[in-house]
Amino acid sequence: MTRNIAVTLRYDGTNYHGWQIQKNLTSVGGTVQDALSNICEHPVTLIGCGRTDAGVHAERYTANFRTNSRIPADKLPFALNANLPNDIAALDARDVDMEFHATFSCVKKEYTYRLYHAPHRDPLLVTRSLHYPKKPALNVWRDTAKLFVGTHDFAAVRSSSNTTVKTTIRNVYYFDIYEEYDNHFAFRVAANGFLYNMVRAMVGTILYVGQGKIKDPLGVLKSGDRRVAGPTLPPHGLYMTGTEYLCK
Repeated sequence: MTRNIAVTLRYDGTNYHGWQIQKNLTSVGGTVQDALSNICEHPVTLIGCGRTDAGVHAERYTANFRTNSRIPADKLPFALNANLPNDIAALDARDVDMEFHATFSCVKKEYTYRLYHAPHRDPLLVTRSLHYPKKPALNVWRDTAKLFVGTHDFAAVRSSSNTTVKTTIRNVYYFDIYEEYDNHFAFRVAANGFLYNMVRAMVGTILYVGQGKIKDPLGVLKSGDRRVAGPTLPPHGLYMTGTEYLCK
């Protein structure tokens, strides 16, 4: 293959079994790969920047593929969007170095978990944001989030199922919590990598601290014991919101 192309995607993950291509299940990656194969007129192998679970969304998701197609990169999003369902869109595409790899060249990933406070659930947000009827504790949430920043062993906030990793140590660059608009909150976190369900478990732990169910969150983190941390929150509140690369 003579070209390596990176494409930035945006998608609603509600109707998909995650990003990962699966033989008998509809996935985001499989859907985009099929569309690219049709456009390029040869089988395409699409590499994503990471796995997102069923129901997880992406505002900016990076993937790459190699091709002999001569279609200009700036025209590719138009062709791709004409071949994709309405809940997936290509935002841009660019030619990159042949060494570029959407997974291994990525040095920073950012996720955002969204929830809203209201006495009753909002049917229009049922697949987009977590309904949180309890009183928000923004200052406590922020203080707890600061404890996750830095290099730590995050074994206490990851799922051990369906994953094998050499180490559970990760470096969290920032963990910001803010009110996007009236009683709608965003938990935005960036790291050099994330363990399986790590973001959803960290936010679940922060909420438990805010409810007074966990008194020593730093002790929880240091324990490495998943059983003493907060719950893994539902996937529909989670969004991949950014990636950063050194290799262009």
